[in-house]
Amino acid sequence: MLTELHIENFAIIQTLDLQFSDGLVTFTGETGAGKSIILDAITAVVGGKTDPTFIRTGADRAVVEATFRLPQINQQAVNEILEREGLLDDPHYLTLSRELRREGRSISRINGRAANLALVRELGSFLVDIHGQSEHLSLLNIRQHISLLDRFADHAALLKSYRENYDSLVAARRELAALIQTEQDAERRMDLLTYQINEIDSAHIQPGEETELRRERDRLANAESLSSLSQQALSILDEGTPDSPAISDQLGQLVQLIHTLSRLDSSQSALSEQVENFAELVSDLSRDLHDYLDRIEFNPRRLRQVEERLDSLYKLQRKYGSTLESVLAFAEKSRKELETITHAGERIKELEEQQEKLLTSLAQTASEISESRKKAARLLEQRVESELQDLSMKGARFAVDFQVHPDPNGIPLDSGQKVAFDHLGYDRVEFLIAPNPGEGLKPLVRIASGGETSRLMLALKNVLVKADTIPTLIFDEIDQGIGGRVGMVIGEKLWQLGRQHQVLCITHLPQLAAFGDQHYRVRKLVESGRTHTEVEKLSDQARQDELALMLGSLSEANRRAALETLQTARARATELSQLPKLPL
Repeated sequence: MLTELHIENFAIIQTLDLQFSDGLVTFTGETGAGKSIILDAITAVVGGKTDPTFIRTGADRAVVEATFRLPQINQQAVNEILEREGLLDDPHYLTLSRELRREGRSISRINGRAANLALVRELGSFLVDIHGQSEHLSLLNIRQHISLLDRFADHAALLKSYRENYDSLVAARRELAALIQTEQDAERRMDLLTYQINEIDSAHIQPGEETELRRERDRLANAESLSSLSQQALSILDEGTPDSPAISDQLGQLVQLIHTLSRLDSSQSALSEQVENFAELVSDLSRDLHDYLDRIEFNPRRLRQVEERLDSLYKLQRKYGSTLESVLAFAEKSRKELETITHAGERIKELEEQQEKLLTSLAQTASEISESRKKAARLLEQRVESELQDLSMKGARFAVDFQVHPDPNGIPLDSGQKVAFDHLGYDRVEFLIAPNPGEGLKPLVRIASGGETSRLMLALKNVLVKADTIPTLIFDEIDQGIGGRVGMVIGEKLWQLGRQHQVLCITHLPQLAAFGDQHYRVRKLVESGRTHTEVEKLSDQARQDELALMLGSLSEANRRAALETLQTARARATELSQLPKLPL
């Protein structure tokens, strides 16, 4: 639900901050005071169309920011979108903002981060249903009709069973199509795979051999230098020159000196141990160098072999993978593909049999779902028409239209006809309406806007209250062309709707406004030559006075009538309050 709304420099609103609660929120005020501008601002923040004319004269930009508390019923769906886009902060709250700039640009933000308008609209469709703006009115989206009917029918278990089989069929058909395509290209593909596998297998690749080969190549290519360096080192260690004695000879003298020193001063015995260790290390070094020198190989033929082997490995890597491990993995993948092609015919037969079984099962479940929908549709039609009678639309008719579309690849009906289907079954559902007696039923999306449409939407919302997952509903012009008696009925129904939704409603009828859990008065003021809108939350005497003004004037008679209207609304609300209120 909408909890906070900040508007700045939007039309005639200079600055406005509002806090909303659950239930029914009513806005009253004279025509042109700015009530609809508040709804325009909400429309803008959830991704509706805007233009620079919304920016207050003299300002460079307009800003609208709205905070929503996410209801349990669609919290998961909203959070999945936010998580997908990396925009999830608090899983229980969401902030949307829209900044309009004079040059025509607009910037949308989700939880303070810039976001594209399509994403804002996607989120907005879960948050607000605004009458009068078809892009935000869920009931004008035909694709929503079947989902609303399904929730009204309450056959989730049937749908779950159907969708599991449908997903299995989609997977089977995808694999079958791939195998058929593979079989068509089988001979050419088998030749290629066989060649690739043989080329890799014939190389007898050993994991890690490339590193060892490079090391061997470096030794063979530098054998002469390695031998010379080893001999020089051994000469220094063991042979020496007339001018420079060998290190081993000098080390022997050093050992004798340190031993003598440690005998004379026992506190330095550690020096004797250190020099002996040093002498052993030098001796080990000399021995290791002799062994290494004996192993150095001058072998041009072996060098050519190593280089040829490395070259062949590099060629395989260029063709099949950047490393030897990747080349081996490629060969293994090719073997599996070759095996799949070899047994493709068997698998195709299995999948075709599986597809037929799934189609039969889907046809049966889809038929049960269709029957359940049609039964629910008859009840929905009766209830909506009853609601319309209460709302002074006598003779109005409502119907749910069912259609199927032939498809040779579809699922069979009892008649043998094959029809198109998707994850919801084979029904194509659309709501139809005839607002006035004698008129034919027409698609809901084609009816004219205005008070009549608002009442129709209210009737549908009341009947579909448990099926509708959008938490905030906004009605404008719902009292157009009706009197006080019907206004009281509409107020009652809006109040009831407010037990399971947050409802925002602009009204000119005191009988309707009296049912508001929150009541805001919207006024247009002129100060220092500038017009601006002021919004005040009313209670007690101020609210009574506002209702009296809506009745005509602040006369005592109107004040008494306003008080009576409030008392009647409160009494009726008390009677209706026994109905359970679901948490938003």
